[in-house]
Amino acid sequence: MDAASQIRDFLTTRRARITPDAAGLPSHGRRRRVEGLRRDEVAMLAGISVEYYTRLERGNAGGVSREVLDAVADALQLDEAERTHLADLVRNARPTGAPRRSPAVRVRPGVQRVLDVIDAPAIVRNGRLDVLAANHLGRAIYAPMFDSPATPTNFARYAFLDPDAPAFFGDWDSASNDCVGLLRAEVGRDLYGRELTDLIGQLSTRSDAFRVLWARHDVRLHRRGPKVLHHPLVGEVSLHQESFTLPGDPSLMLAVYSPEPGSGSDDAIRMLASWIAADASSVASEQTTRAT
Repeated sequence: MDAASQIRDFLTTRRARITPDAAGLPSHGRRRRVEGLRRDEVAMLAGISVEYYTRLERGNAGGVSREVLDAVADALQLDEAERTHLADLVRNARPTGAPRRSPAVRVRPGVQRVLDVIDAPAIVRNGRLDVLAANHLGRAIYAPMFDSPATPTNFARYAFLDPDAPAFFGDWDSASNDCVGLLRAEVGRDLYGRELTDLIGQLSTRSDAFRVLWARHDVRLHRRGPKVLHHPLVGEVSLHQESFTLPGDPSLMLAVYSPEPGSGSDDAIRMLASWIAADASSVASEQTTRAT
Protein backbone atom coordinates (compact mmCIF):
# COMPACT_ATOMS: atom_id res chain seq x y z
CA MET A 1 0.00 0.00 0.00
CA ASP A 2 1.14 3.54 -0.69
CA ALA A 3 -0.33 6.93 0.16
CA ALA A 4 -0.86 8.10 -3.42
CA SER A 5 -2.94 5.10 -4.46
CA GLN A 6 -4.94 5.14 -1.22
CA ILE A 7 -5.80 8.84 -1.63
CA ARG A 8 -6.65 8.34 -5.31
CA ASP A 9 -8.90 5.35 -4.78
CA PHE A 10 -10.62 6.85 -1.74
CA LEU A 11 -11.44 10.16 -3.45
CA THR A 12 -12.47 8.42 -6.67
CA THR A 13 -14.92 6.13 -4.88
CA ARG A 14 -16.35 9.01 -2.84
CA ARG A 15 -16.82 11.10 -5.99
CA ALA A 16 -18.49 8.23 -7.83
CA ARG A 17 -21.26 7.83 -5.27
CA ILE A 18 -22.61 11.41 -5.43
CA THR A 19 -25.01 12.39 -8.19
CA PRO A 20 -25.27 15.96 -9.47
CA ASP A 21 -28.76 16.17 -7.97
CA ALA A 22 -27.44 15.15 -4.57
CA ALA A 23 -24.76 17.82 -4.84
CA GLY A 24 -27.26 20.47 -5.92
CA LEU A 25 -25.91 20.70 -9.47
CA PRO A 26 -28.00 20.79 -12.66
CA SER A 27 -27.69 17.67 -14.80
CA HIS A 28 -29.24 19.28 -17.92
CA GLY A 29 -30.70 15.90 -18.88
CA ARG A 30 -27.54 14.88 -20.72
CA ARG A 31 -26.00 11.41 -20.56
CA ARG A 32 -22.91 11.57 -18.40
CA ARG A 33 -19.68 9.77 -19.16
CA VAL A 34 -18.74 9.21 -15.54
CA GLU A 35 -20.59 7.77 -12.58
CA GLY A 36 -21.19 10.41 -9.95
CA LEU A 37 -19.50 13.80 -10.02
CA ARG A 38 -16.79 14.86 -12.43
CA ARG A 39 -13.51 16.25 -11.15
CA ASP A 40 -14.36 19.74 -12.35
CA GLU A 41 -17.64 19.60 -10.43
CA VAL A 42 -15.89 18.61 -7.21
CA ALA A 43 -13.36 21.39 -7.74
CA MET A 44 -16.14 23.93 -8.29
CA LEU A 45 -18.00 22.81 -5.18
CA ALA A 46 -14.78 22.98 -3.15
CA GLY A 47 -13.80 26.38 -4.52
CA ILE A 48 -10.45 25.25 -5.90
CA SER A 49 -9.03 24.88 -9.40
CA VAL A 50 -9.57 21.71 -11.41
CA GLU A 51 -5.80 21.31 -11.67
CA TYR A 52 -5.41 21.49 -7.90
CA TYR A 53 -8.12 18.92 -7.26
CA THR A 54 -6.78 16.64 -10.00
CA ARG A 55 -3.33 16.65 -8.38
CA LEU A 56 -4.89 15.82 -5.03
CA GLU A 57 -6.98 12.97 -6.44
CA ARG A 58 -3.89 11.56 -8.09
CA GLY A 59 -2.29 11.36 -4.66
CA ASN A 60 -0.08 14.44 -4.83
CA ALA A 61 -1.00 15.75 -1.40
CA GLY A 62 2.12 17.73 -0.61
CA GLY A 63 1.33 21.10 0.96
CA VAL A 64 -2.43 20.60 0.99
CA SER A 65 -3.92 22.77 3.72
CA ARG A 66 -6.54 21.72 6.24
CA GLU A 67 -8.89 24.33 4.73
CA VAL A 68 -8.64 22.70 1.31
CA LEU A 69 -9.23 19.24 2.77
CA ASP A 70 -12.28 20.53 4.62
CA ALA A 71 -13.61 22.11 1.41
CA VAL A 72 -13.10 18.86 -0.53
CA ALA A 73 -14.72 16.89 2.30
CA ASP A 74 -17.73 19.21 2.19
CA ALA A 75 -17.99 18.87 -1.59
CA LEU A 76 -17.87 15.06 -1.34
CA GLN A 77 -20.26 15.02 1.63
CA LEU A 78 -17.85 13.00 3.77
CA ASP A 79 -18.96 11.89 7.21
CA GLU A 80 -16.79 12.09 10.34
CA ALA A 81 -15.03 8.78 9.75
CA GLU A 82 -14.29 9.65 6.11
CA ARG A 83 -12.99 13.13 6.95
CA THR A 84 -10.67 11.68 9.56
CA HIS A 85 -9.50 8.99 7.14
CA LEU A 86 -8.71 11.51 4.39
CA ALA A 87 -6.77 13.72 6.82
CA ASP A 88 -4.85 10.67 8.08
CA LEU A 89 -3.93 9.58 4.55
CA VAL A 90 -2.69 13.04 3.63
CA ARG A 91 -0.77 13.43 6.89
CA ASN A 92 0.94 10.06 6.45
CA ALA A 93 1.74 10.52 2.76
CA ARG A 94 5.45 10.21 2.09
CA PRO A 95 7.47 10.27 -1.16
CA THR A 96 8.60 6.71 -0.48
CA GLY A 97 7.23 4.32 2.02
CA ALA A 98 8.12 0.79 2.95
CA PRO A 99 6.32 -1.53 5.32
CA ARG A 100 7.58 -1.12 8.88
CA ARG A 101 6.93 -3.21 11.92
CA SER A 102 4.62 -1.51 14.38
CA PRO A 103 5.92 -1.33 17.94
CA ALA A 104 4.65 -4.14 20.10
CA VAL A 105 1.80 -3.10 22.36
CA ARG A 106 1.16 -4.97 25.58
CA VAL A 107 -1.89 -4.59 27.74
CA ARG A 108 -0.75 -3.19 31.07
CA PRO A 109 -1.56 -5.21 34.21
CA GLY A 110 -3.66 -2.30 35.45
CA VAL A 111 -5.83 -2.49 32.34
CA GLN A 112 -6.32 -6.23 32.85
CA ARG A 113 -7.40 -5.56 36.43
CA VAL A 114 -9.95 -3.04 35.16
CA LEU A 115 -11.24 -5.67 32.72
CA ASP A 116 -11.53 -8.23 35.50
CA VAL A 117 -13.74 -6.04 37.69
CA ILE A 118 -16.18 -5.15 34.89
CA ASP A 119 -19.39 -7.13 35.44
CA ALA A 120 -20.05 -7.52 31.71
CA PRO A 121 -18.21 -8.98 28.72
CA ALA A 122 -15.23 -6.73 27.91
CA ILE A 123 -12.22 -6.93 25.61
CA VAL A 124 -9.29 -4.77 24.57
CA ARG A 125 -8.35 -4.60 20.90
CA ASN A 126 -5.99 -2.61 18.73
CA GLY A 127 -6.69 -0.85 15.44
CA ARG A 128 -5.99 -4.02 13.46
CA LEU A 129 -8.81 -5.72 15.43
CA ASP A 130 -6.43 -8.06 17.25
CA VAL A 131 -7.97 -9.03 20.59
CA LEU A 132 -5.19 -8.41 23.12
CA ALA A 133 -7.03 -9.00 26.39
CA ALA A 134 -10.43 -9.92 27.78
CA ASN A 135 -12.17 -10.62 31.03
CA HIS A 136 -13.76 -14.01 31.74
CA LEU A 137 -17.14 -12.96 30.35
CA GLY A 138 -15.50 -11.47 27.27
CA ARG A 139 -13.77 -14.77 26.57
CA ALA A 140 -17.00 -16.66 27.27
CA ILE A 141 -19.23 -14.60 24.99
CA TYR A 142 -16.65 -14.71 22.19
CA ALA A 143 -15.64 -18.32 22.84
CA PRO A 144 -16.11 -19.37 19.16
CA MET A 145 -13.66 -16.65 18.08
CA PHE A 146 -11.09 -17.47 20.79
CA ASP A 147 -11.38 -21.18 19.92
CA SER A 148 -11.25 -20.59 16.16
CA PRO A 149 -8.45 -22.09 14.04
CA ALA A 150 -8.21 -18.66 12.38
CA THR A 151 -5.42 -17.41 14.65
CA PRO A 152 -4.12 -15.19 16.16
CA THR A 153 -7.43 -13.95 17.56
CA ASN A 154 -8.68 -11.10 15.41
CA PHE A 155 -12.23 -9.98 14.65
CA ALA A 156 -11.67 -9.65 10.89
CA ARG A 157 -9.70 -12.86 10.59
CA TYR A 158 -12.49 -14.73 12.37
CA ALA A 159 -15.30 -13.03 10.43
CA PHE A 160 -13.85 -13.78 7.00
CA LEU A 161 -11.78 -16.94 7.42
CA ASP A 162 -13.79 -19.09 9.84
CA PRO A 163 -16.73 -20.83 8.11
CA ASP A 164 -18.70 -20.82 11.37
CA ALA A 165 -18.53 -17.03 11.79
CA PRO A 166 -21.67 -16.17 9.76
CA ALA A 167 -23.73 -18.38 12.08
CA PHE A 168 -22.21 -16.79 15.19
CA PHE A 169 -22.82 -13.18 14.20
CA GLY A 170 -26.50 -12.27 14.25
CA ASP A 171 -25.93 -9.95 11.30
CA TRP A 172 -22.81 -11.09 9.49
CA ASP A 173 -23.19 -8.46 6.75
CA SER A 174 -23.08 -5.70 9.34
CA ALA A 175 -20.23 -7.33 11.26
CA SER A 176 -18.13 -7.86 8.14
CA ASN A 177 -18.73 -4.29 6.94
CA ASP A 178 -17.72 -3.00 10.37
CA CYS A 179 -14.50 -5.01 10.28
CA VAL A 180 -13.53 -3.74 6.84
CA GLY A 181 -14.45 -0.14 7.66
CA LEU A 182 -12.38 -0.23 10.85
CA LEU A 183 -9.40 -1.71 9.01
CA ARG A 184 -9.71 1.01 6.36
CA ALA A 185 -9.58 3.63 9.10
CA GLU A 186 -6.49 1.96 10.53
CA VAL A 187 -4.80 2.10 7.12
CA GLY A 188 -4.96 5.89 7.31
CA ARG A 189 -3.34 5.88 10.74
CA ASP A 190 -0.77 3.13 10.09
CA LEU A 191 -0.28 3.20 6.34
CA TYR A 192 3.06 1.40 6.34
CA GLY A 193 2.50 -1.00 9.24
CA ARG A 194 3.79 -4.43 8.25
CA GLU A 195 1.38 -6.36 10.47
CA LEU A 196 -1.59 -4.45 9.04
CA THR A 197 -0.35 -4.96 5.48
CA ASP A 198 0.15 -8.68 6.13
CA LEU A 199 -3.35 -9.04 7.60
CA ILE A 200 -5.00 -7.30 4.65
CA GLY A 201 -2.94 -9.40 2.27
CA GLN A 202 -4.02 -12.59 4.01
CA LEU A 203 -7.69 -11.63 3.98
CA SER A 204 -7.55 -10.46 0.35
CA THR A 205 -5.93 -13.72 -0.74
CA ARG A 206 -8.28 -16.05 1.11
CA SER A 207 -11.67 -14.29 1.12
CA ASP A 208 -13.67 -13.18 -1.92
CA ALA A 209 -16.11 -11.38 0.38
CA PHE A 210 -13.30 -9.35 1.93
CA ARG A 211 -11.91 -8.34 -1.48
CA VAL A 212 -15.30 -7.04 -2.60
CA LEU A 213 -15.82 -4.97 0.55
CA TRP A 214 -12.23 -3.74 0.63
CA ALA A 215 -12.53 -2.33 -2.90
CA ARG A 216 -15.36 -0.03 -1.76
CA HIS A 217 -13.03 2.05 0.46
CA ASP A 218 -15.74 2.50 3.08
CA VAL A 219 -14.57 3.74 6.48
CA ARG A 220 -16.17 3.25 9.89
CA LEU A 221 -15.80 4.58 13.42
CA HIS A 222 -17.38 1.83 15.50
CA ARG A 223 -17.77 3.39 18.93
CA ARG A 224 -21.16 2.14 20.00
CA GLY A 225 -24.17 0.20 18.81
CA PRO A 226 -26.18 -3.02 19.06
CA LYS A 227 -24.64 -6.43 18.60
CA VAL A 228 -26.46 -9.74 18.29
CA LEU A 229 -24.57 -13.01 18.74
CA HIS A 230 -25.72 -16.61 18.41
CA HIS A 231 -23.81 -18.23 21.25
CA PRO A 232 -23.44 -22.03 21.09
CA LEU A 233 -24.32 -22.45 24.79
CA VAL A 234 -26.88 -19.77 25.66
CA GLY A 235 -28.43 -19.02 22.26
CA GLU A 236 -29.15 -15.56 20.87
CA VAL A 237 -27.73 -12.70 22.92
CA SER A 238 -28.49 -9.03 22.24
CA LEU A 239 -25.89 -6.62 23.61
CA HIS A 240 -25.04 -2.93 23.43
CA GLN A 241 -21.41 -2.11 22.70
CA GLU A 242 -19.62 0.96 24.03
CA SER A 243 -15.97 1.47 23.03
CA PHE A 244 -13.45 3.75 24.70
CA THR A 245 -9.92 4.76 23.77
CA LEU A 246 -7.60 3.90 26.66
CA PRO A 247 -6.13 7.21 27.94
CA GLY A 248 -2.69 5.72 28.61
CA ASP A 249 -2.70 3.63 25.41
CA PRO A 250 -4.39 5.65 22.64
CA SER A 251 -3.86 2.90 20.06
CA LEU A 252 -6.05 0.52 22.09
CA MET A 253 -9.82 0.35 22.50
CA LEU A 254 -11.76 -1.02 25.45
CA ALA A 255 -15.10 -2.48 24.33
CA VAL A 256 -17.80 -3.34 26.87
CA TYR A 257 -20.91 -5.32 25.90
CA SER A 258 -23.94 -4.90 28.15
CA PRO A 259 -27.37 -6.56 27.92
CA GLU A 260 -30.66 -4.81 28.66
CA PRO A 261 -31.31 -5.29 32.39
CA GLY A 262 -33.94 -7.92 33.06
CA SER A 263 -33.92 -9.21 29.50
CA GLY A 264 -33.36 -12.73 28.27
CA SER A 265 -29.89 -11.66 27.19
CA ASP A 266 -29.21 -10.46 30.74
CA ASP A 267 -30.21 -13.93 31.96
CA ALA A 268 -27.89 -15.51 29.38
CA ILE A 269 -24.92 -13.43 30.56
CA ARG A 270 -25.68 -14.30 34.18
CA MET A 271 -25.81 -17.97 33.20
CA LEU A 272 -22.40 -17.71 31.55
CA ALA A 273 -21.05 -15.98 34.67
CA SER A 274 -22.35 -18.76 36.91
CA TRP A 275 -20.76 -21.43 34.70
CA ILE A 276 -17.45 -19.55 34.79
CA ALA A 277 -17.64 -19.35 38.58
CA ALA A 278 -18.48 -23.06 38.83
CA ASP A 279 -15.55 -23.98 36.56
CA ALA A 280 -13.19 -21.80 38.60
CA SER A 281 -14.40 -23.40 41.83
CA SER A 282 -13.93 -26.87 40.36
CA VAL A 283 -10.37 -26.07 39.25
CA ALA A 284 -9.53 -24.61 42.66
CA SER A 285 -10.94 -27.73 44.37
CA GLU A 286 -8.86 -30.02 42.18
CA GLN A 287 -5.71 -28.02 42.89
CA THR A 288 -6.39 -28.19 46.64
CA THR A 289 -6.92 -31.96 46.43
CA ARG A 290 -3.65 -32.46 44.56
CA ALA A 291 -1.80 -30.27 47.03
CA THR A 292 -2.96 -32.42 49.94
